[in-house]
Amino acid sequence: MFTKYGYTTIGVVAIISFVLIVLSFFIQNTPTKVVLLLAAAAILFFTLNFFRDPDRNTPVEEGIIVSPADGKIIVIKNNVSSDFAGQKLNLISIFMSPLDVHVNRIPLSGTIEYLRYHQGKYLAAFDEHAMSKNERMEIGIASKYGKILFTQVAGFLARRIVTELKIGDAVKTGTRFGMIQFGSRVDVFVPAKFKPYVKLNDKVKAGESILFELVE
Repeated sequence: MFTKYGYTTIGVVAIISFVLIVLSFFIQNTPTKVVLLLAAAAILFFTLNFFRDPDRNTPVEEGIIVSPADGKIIVIKNNVSSDFAGQKLNLISIFMSPLDVHVNRIPLSGTIEYLRYHQGKYLAAFDEHAMSKNERMEIGIASKYGKILFTQVAGFLARRIVTELKIGDAVKTGTRFGMIQFGSRVDVFVPAKFKPYVKLNDKVKAGESILFELVE
């Protein structure tokens, strides 16, 4: 299964791969022919792998926040703040490599109350300054547990952030809402009553892995 956000790119790459394969038939030099065929296969495989969109089993427990992205946990902090979600928040950052699934999912059910796009730089997504310096889309949800904020951050290779959300949308935990193309990160800010459920360097899956649990 492939994400609808990648149909155009997949189509373009498929055409390029087809042209390379056809071109190889007219080349007599064997090493050159092999290089063209390998290049066609490589770019098509990478593109199909990048835009894959597997189904996920979203947990149904109350008082949890799931990961909005596939990737590796690179930051866990407390006592941070945001304009939307307030003060004394807990933060988890997820690094998405080019090999991870890049479709993003809603971390917690509620209503979209805040959307803010920032133009910015394209620092490597694991750089500590990427969260505040890079191009990014901030998304705020008002839930029955309070406000949370999560941010799609473009990375060194990522040059397109896709977000299919509008102010006032009712959203459900685990549903797809967009993606970041070609390597990036997602930062999640939640009230301090939610405690991290993961450790640094843990691998997580969007819509399936639990990031935080409520501790009253």
